[in-house]
Amino acid sequence: MDKRRARLGLRRLSERTLLLWALAGGSAGALAGRQFFRHKTRKQPFSTLLWLIVAAQATSVAIWAMV
Repeated sequence: MDKRRARLGLRRLSERTLLLWALAGGSAGALAGRQFFRHKTRKQPFSTLLWLIVAAQATSVAIWAMV
């Protein structure tokens, strides 16, 4: 959606909004969409923050699974 809005010259979603959606549970979709649409693949610090969110969620799931 963000890339389409960019092409149309419309107001885009902020990186903060995209990261908040990833944090809310959409990290798998964020990673998949990022590769599929080739969107924000080289953008820093977005990439680093997204991977930190993925790592935190994976760690949380692993801890939850052990309990």
